[in-house]
Amino acid sequence: MSADTAASTRTPEPPGRPATRRGVRASLRRAWPALAVYATVRAAGIGCVAVAALRTGKHPRTQLGHYWDSIWYVGIAQHGYGTSRPSVTHPGLTFSDLAFFPLYPALIRAVTSVVPLSAVTAGLLITWVAAGLAAWGIHAVGERLYGRRTALMLVVLWGLLPHAVVESMGYTESLLTALAAWSLYALLTRRWLWAGALALCAGATRPNGIAVAAAVCACAAAEVWRRRGRTPWRVWAGAALAPLGWLGYIGWVGVRRGTWRGYLDVQDRWGTSLDLGASVFRSVRGLILGGGSPPHYMSLIVIGASLVSLVCLALRPPPLPLVVYTLALVFIALTGSHYFASKPRFLLPAFPLLFPAALAMARARPRTAVLVGGVLAGLSCLYGAYLLTMADSPA
Repeated sequence: MSADTAASTRTPEPPGRPATRRGVRASLRRAWPALAVYATVRAAGIGCVAVAALRTGKHPRTQLGHYWDSIWYVGIAQHGYGTSRPSVTHPGLTFSDLAFFPLYPALIRAVTSVVPLSAVTAGLLITWVAAGLAAWGIHAVGERLYGRRTALMLVVLWGLLPHAVVESMGYTESLLTALAAWSLYALLTRRWLWAGALALCAGATRPNGIAVAAAVCACAAAEVWRRRGRTPWRVWAGAALAPLGWLGYIGWVGVRRGTWRGYLDVQDRWGTSLDLGASVFRSVRGLILGGGSPPHYMSLIVIGASLVSLVCLALRPPPLPLVVYTLALVFIALTGSHYFASKPRFLLPAFPLLFPAALAMARARPRTAVLVGGVLAGLSCLYGAYLLTMADSPA
């Protein structure tokens, strides 16, 4: 029996098994090769951005930590909420910082209050730590389901995605992925309170963080159905905790703006709404007919690959929490209007979409895996440098 097959048939941990320091150390020892490779490829990506930035007269730290959405997060961390600006590129739209969820700027503020760092540097430090924790969590999920070799490939692929540069920027995708991966791992190991608490934090990180709460609540509902009235209180508590971060912020914005539609109004003023994929269809049609920038064509490729991967995933579905989480993220990313070039970034936390490719690379010959990894590394580094130094569309 292969290692991957053995991992997939491994006996689940008993309910309520407590996490131990020994278990954490053992998990980290098993994950360190993957984390070392991930750190290497992301360092190469940052290096490419730095070289490209310096060659174009820009500062690498500014491009990574104070660019596009990062400017808003830093502003919230420094001055709190309350800033609105008319859009320069989209006449008629007014951008409010209430569109950005509070956990990441709160962490920036906390770090700068105890360590003599600027908000930009603190934001990058938080992102890089979160990216490492995300890679570790992805490895833990992948190892539990498919074995160490597939887990290694899973982490490497996540670090080599075309938009992987976002994992090293002052954005919230790395933080959300870290919280999501460990919440999903907690569900797989039946640690309901941890799953709910991490889902709460994920919901306070990004709008699509609600996908983690959906996974927790779906698993809790399945557990209640399976046990038929003999459900432990931890299951109910985890499900109750999970959506509170997301609901809490949405409710706070509603109170602040004096209407239950408060957050929806904010998103409308950003030009974002739920249109069930109509804007994506129009963008795809326009690109096929011939008209768009390189980021738009790359978005088209990433969306197409994601949908193919989703079909492959359906043929060999992972456990329920990962299915619910992935479907929720894909639905949110593809049914929202506006910012077509940002769709791949919205899909970055959907790491289960990489399961089919990781399984294929784990079965491939080492030479083939290295060749594919090298090609992806070159593409990721060069495209990341292009996005941050030459592209007109936000990542």
